[in-house]
Amino acid sequence: MDLEHALRQLRVVPVIEIADPGNAVPLGRTLVEAGLPVAEVTFRTPAAAAAIARMVQGVPGLLVGAGTVLSEADVDAAVDAGAHFLVSPGLNAAVVERARRAGVPIIPGVTSPTEIEAARAFGLRLLKLFPAEAVGGLPLVKAFAAPYPDVAFMPTGGITAHTVASWLQVPTVAACGGSWIATKADIAGQRWDEIRNKASQAVSLASPSVASV
Repeated sequence: MDLEHALRQLRVVPVIEIADPGNAVPLGRTLVEAGLPVAEVTFRTPAAAAAIARMVQGVPGLLVGAGTVLSEADVDAAVDAGAHFLVSPGLNAAVVERARRAGVPIIPGVTSPTEIEAARAFGLRLLKLFPAEAVGGLPLVKAFAAPYPDVAFMPTGGITAHTVASWLQVPTVAACGGSWIATKADIAGQRWDEIRNKASQAVSLASPSVASV
């Protein structure tokens, strides 16, 4: 699997915080039904690994990532659960090396040229810009394009349904992470219709005809 290619096809990645593993499969199926077959399940709750495992095993066609991967132990837990890719908020050399040894793609977070160059030294060319809006927003990711044309970004943090199309106009942006699609409250309340509607809207907003306007 070429992760960057897959993300460029999907364009938006729902960033998920899930407290009850029992909601994992219904959530995954809802995203697939909406035409957005991807989920980044963050390690912000004790249920993350179990939720990832249930999605991987129970929802065919769903690309499942593990987010907020902060330690080597998180890498091991995510890999054991079957995560297809890993995402971390920062660039931690030990975490990157552990992921590489496990053979699972990782998208580490960066905010500066120094961090981008450190990631490039690891051979990484797909990076997370986080927290995207807070560290400089669109002007920053556009500025990175000139010195680092071989690097693609997945901006996450502060991006909304109102701004995602603007981000996706930038050629170096492979996809955007979005927490508005399946909120913690919506998942806990099993509001699958609401999530399906927001996921379908995200697909429409991410379409090339809209993102290029």
